[in-house]
Amino acid sequence: MIHTTVTSTKNFFENSIKNISLDTDRKTLLAKIADTIAKELQENKVVNLNFICTHNSRRSQLGQVWGYYAAQYFDVNINAFSGGTEVTAFFRNTVKTLQSVGFNFDVEDFSHQNPKYSISFEGAEKSILGFSKVFDDPQNNQPFLAITTCNNADENCPFIPSALHRFHLPFVDPKHSDGSDLQDETYLKTNEQIAGEVYFIFSEVKKLMA
Repeated sequence: MIHTTVTSTKNFFENSIKNISLDTDRKTLLAKIADTIAKELQENKVVNLNFICTHNSRRSQLGQVWGYYAAQYFDVNINAFSGGTEVTAFFRNTVKTLQSVGFNFDVEDFSHQNPKYSISFEGAEKSILGFSKVFDDPQNNQPFLAITTCNNADENCPFIPSALHRFHLPFVDPKHSDGSDLQDETYLKTNEQIAGEVYFIFSEVKKLMA
């Protein structure tokens, strides 16, 4: 087991929404995503969210893991997945920053190129499988709502023909800090930003479903 904890997942998640900054446009976008999810939940009783970025190694993986956590935290029937247009690996620094906030990673299938991890947290009702894959991998349930996380222009993000809905929710790639003294801090900041925005979306869904 790979497991290094410095804070509890619950505390990090609850504090993330307090610590991040969201402007009006961002809140409007997050509310629109929440409204779409709530409508799909009301109609179909379950929603599959697919966080998508080109390499499926950093931001999209963080989105999936926090979506997985938020579904249990807010008790909503939402499945979280992630994918890309290329297969690379669940990047080690992404794993490390999630470990630092209480997630457990067990190696299910070791590969130097693209290991598969069973991911869980304290009190988890189930685990999820984390590894780099394309967005339409059989592991990703369909139909799904696509949330693209690349921080380039919307028109440059992948076209997802199978998505019920597609939203562009860009985050700055922490990759630029790899190998620097600011690496851990940068990844943790990205981790917190994504956790906080997932908190916002899921809390709005919960209100809309009440």
